[in-house]
Amino acid sequence: MYPQNEMQWVSALSTRPSLEAAIAEVTQQAKRSLEGPADLGLVFISSAFGSEYSRLMPLLQEALRVPAIVGCGAGGTIGTNRNGETEEVEGDAALSLSLARLPGVEVKTFHISTGEMPDLDSPQDTWVDMLGVPANSQPQFILLADPFSAKINDLLQGLDYAYPGSPKVGGLAGTDGGMRGGALFCDYQLYREGTVGVALSGNVVLDTIVAQGCRPIGRPYRVTEGDRNILLKLEEETDDKGNLGAGQSPLDALRELVQTLNEEDKELAQHSLFVGVVSDEFKLTLEPGDFLIRNLLGVDPKVGAIAIGDRVRPGQRIQFHLRDARTSAEDLETLLSRYSRANSYRGNAGALMFSCMGRGEGLYGEPNFDSRLFGRYFNNIPLSGFFCNGEIGPVGGSTFLHGYTSVFGICRQNS
Repeated sequence: MYPQNEMQWVSALSTRPSLEAAIAEVTQQAKRSLEGPADLGLVFISSAFGSEYSRLMPLLQEALRVPAIVGCGAGGTIGTNRNGETEEVEGDAALSLSLARLPGVEVKTFHISTGEMPDLDSPQDTWVDMLGVPANSQPQFILLADPFSAKINDLLQGLDYAYPGSPKVGGLAGTDGGMRGGALFCDYQLYREGTVGVALSGNVVLDTIVAQGCRPIGRPYRVTEGDRNILLKLEEETDDKGNLGAGQSPLDALRELVQTLNEEDKELAQHSLFVGVVSDEFKLTLEPGDFLIRNLLGVDPKVGAIAIGDRVRPGQRIQFHLRDARTSAEDLETLLSRYSRANSYRGNAGALMFSCMGRGEGLYGEPNFDSRLFGRYFNNIPLSGFFCNGEIGPVGGSTFLHGYTSVFGICRQNS
C-alpha cells in the first residue's frame, strides 16, 4: 500500500494487434495497479498502428479518466507487460501506458506550435508566457517533438534560457511510415507538428542519465580554426597540463590516430567513428559523460577538414570516439552504477526511457538490453518509454538533441 502523500507510478504494455484490445489491456492493467486516481498519463504507440493514430485519443478517453496526458507515435515501445516484466517491442504493434499519482505536484501540459515559438533573442519572459509555467517554480520537463517541424534545437536553447537548471528529457516521435511525420498527443488531442510536453513543479525531482555509448580514443585536441560545423585545424594537448603541440589538419590527426589502433578498432573506425565535444571547458581531467557526442559527417581531403554534426568554435576541445555494443553496455552500466550508489528508492518513483532506434536489438543482438540493465539496478521502479528519432537530455548543464543514445528520466519526490 502506498500512503496517499507518496508518489506512485505504474507501467503497462500491450502487444495485441487490435487497437481496441490494446487500449483495454493497458488501461485495465494500469488502473488495477495504481492506488487512487492518476494525475498524469504518458502514452506511446508504435508506428505499426500508424494508420490508426487518429483513433487513439477518442478510444483512450472513453477508457481512462486522467486530467493530463501526453504521448507520441514511436519507433518502438517500452513498458511492463502482462507478466510484470519490462519489455522493449521493436517493429511490432504495441501500446505503452504509464499512470502517475503525484501528490504535491503541479502538472502543466502544453503544445508548442512551431509558428508560435519566440525568436532566440526574445526576452526570458516571452518563453515563460508561452508555456504559462513560472520560472521560479523550478519545473521539470518531459518533451515529445515532431522530427520534421519542431525546430527542436531552438526550442531546447530557448527553454534552457528561460528555465536554467530545470532538467529536460524526451525524444523525437517515430513516424507512421508514410509522408507525414510523427503523431503527438496532448490532453486527448492529436497534433501533427510542433512539440508536446509536461512541466512538473512542486514536490518532484527529475533525475537524468544520458548514456551516449561511446569511448574515447587517442588524446584530446583543441580546435584552433573552424567554420560553422567544419574542423579546419587542431592542436593536440600533449600533457596533463593542457600544453599544446604542433597544429595539423583534422584529417591528418585522424589518420595518425587510426594507425595506432588495434585491428578491431580500425574496423570500427570505418563505420562507427564519432567526435566528442567537451561540454565543460574548465574541466581538466575528462571522463565518460564529459563529451557531447556528434556524428562525423564527412571529410575534405584537399584541405584535411572534417565536418561534424554541430557548430564548432576555436578553443573548444574535442576527442575522437568509437561506438560498439560492448562500449554502449559498459557506458550505461557505469552511469547506472554511479547513480544507484548515490540514490535509493522504495519504489515511489517512476522512470522513462528514451532510446535511439539505432540501439536495441540491432546494436546488442538481443532484446530488452538497456531496460534489463536498468532493472538490474532499479527493479522496483516502473519503466516505460519509446524508441526515438533523436533523444533529448542534458550534458554539462545544457540540453541537447542526441543520437544513438539512451536517456533516462527518473521521477521521484523531493522529500
